[in-house]
Formats: sequence, C-alpha cells, structure tokens
Amino acid sequence: MSHIMVTEIENRLKARKINPTAMRLLVLEFLIRQTAAISLNDLEKAMAPSDRITLYRTLKTFEEKGLVHSIEDGTGATKYALCEKDCDGESHHDLHVHFYCSTCRETFCLPDTRIPEMNLPNGFEKEEMNLIIKGMCERCNTPTLQ
Repeated sequence: MSHIMVTEIENRLKARKINPTAMRLLVLEFLIRQTAAISLNDLEKAMAPSDRITLYRTLKTFEEKGLVHSIEDGTGATKYALCEKDCDGESHHDLHVHFYCSTCRETFCLPDTRIPEMNLPNGFEKEEMNLIIKGMCERCNTPTLQ
C-alpha cells in the first residue's frame, strides 16, 4: 500500500470517527479493492492468519459507523460492501438493489438502481429494506470467444 493510499484510508476512517488501527486500515483497503460484496469467511481467507473475532468486530464497527452495509442475499452468509458517501452511524442510505449471480455466486451492489418507495399499511413501521435480484451477472452472461 502506498503512503498516499494509507493517508486516504486513514482519512476515510477518521471522517467516520473510527480509530485507524493497522487491522482496520488493511480491512478497508481490502474492501476498497473488491468488485462484489464479501462475507466474513471471504475476509478471513484473504487476511489469514488474522483473528476471526477481530475481523468480525472490524466489520461491525464499520457498519455501525456507516462505512459498510450488510446484505442478506439468501445464501446464509451475511455479505458486506462499502456504503455510499451519505451514510452515517445513525442511518444507512443504501436503498439500492443488490444482485446475486447464481453462476459465480457473487453479490453486487447496484447503487444506480434504487429500491422503490413502499407504502405499508397503517400500524406497520419500516426498519430496513433489502431487495435482492437473482440471476446471471454481466461477466457470467457474456459469451466467451472461441
């Protein structure tokens, strides 16, 4: 990691009032490089021999401070992806669609595809929304040249 990148990552953590420990810097740098959401198991494999509990706590801190959001994509493993800039510790504003590819089994954020506003019956109060579309991602859906 270059000095410039370390400074940028430190600043990103400090902006969310997160103490920039060595592990947090590494985890955030790893998340920035991802094109798809990752699970704790994915992170643990990438960061071996790091402690699973430390990685879990790092992800939870990032989520509490509005740096990442969690995604329940139906696979049984919670996935994590970077939040949009306007999220904070009070509320996440990541009301976008998530896409699960049934071929490569990766989960993608589609930030330009917003979840439509939902009108609930009286007496029902929304706490969170999650919309998962399942199918084949662009990479898996592109025919290979022979």
